[in-house]
Amino acid sequence: MVHILVVDDDPEIIDLLKLDLELLRFDVDVAGDGLAAVKKVETQQYDLILLDGMMPRLDGYEACRRIRSLDNGKEVPIIMLTAKGTLADKVKGFNSGVDDYLIKPFEFQELMVRMRALFRRTGALTKPLDTAAPKKPEVLVLGHLEILPTALEVVKTTDDGISERIKLTPTEFEILFCLMQHEGEPVRLATLLKDVWGYEADDDVRMLRVHMGGLRQKLEPNPKQPSYLETITNIGYRLNPTGQPPV
Repeated sequence: MVHILVVDDDPEIIDLLKLDLELLRFDVDVAGDGLAAVKKVETQQYDLILLDGMMPRLDGYEACRRIRSLDNGKEVPIIMLTAKGTLADKVKGFNSGVDDYLIKPFEFQELMVRMRALFRRTGALTKPLDTAAPKKPEVLVLGHLEILPTALEVVKTTDDGISERIKLTPTEFEILFCLMQHEGEPVRLATLLKDVWGYEADDDVRMLRVHMGGLRQKLEPNPKQPSYLETITNIGYRLNPTGQPPV
């Protein structure tokens, strides 16, 4: 059974989410603030965390950073649920380690769509949402890059044979995996949004760009002059797997 932690300082929101999720046969645990959430993750393994942004004692951003430092929290998908919806707020959330960002008030069905996309990536049991068995992504080796699905890592090897293992978030992994599947081809923004998030998300182009910025910070020698993750003007992105300019 899929184990979900709901974190919010509003008891009504917790009760509503818990009821709706349990009707779908999820196993739901709750916490009333960020500090309580961190303590729960220290001792329990969750398949998903729904995390409020603004809470007493410890807000969602700091709670997410602490959760990501725990063995049980390094790879668990986290959706931040908050009334603060500016681009700066989203950047702050993604930089703290969240995988997706949903603005309050939201429709429960939209939350289900985003949960389905995350479960598809992580391989969590998704029978309450989708009876099809999740598929594990294949290992891809392309140029200087190799992705390791089970570890959510990419191995980058230089021309001198020096290898570096780079840890990715689930969203960063899916973006890179999608680009590697379209070797040498520009990938449209709409294609990335559909393949990575699993739904039509035209309004989330800025969210994609934020994640791309984080991926470049990890992968590129100089993120301001990307050599692996190229921007194709008015189209999207293209992966250059060697990081070298074409001959």
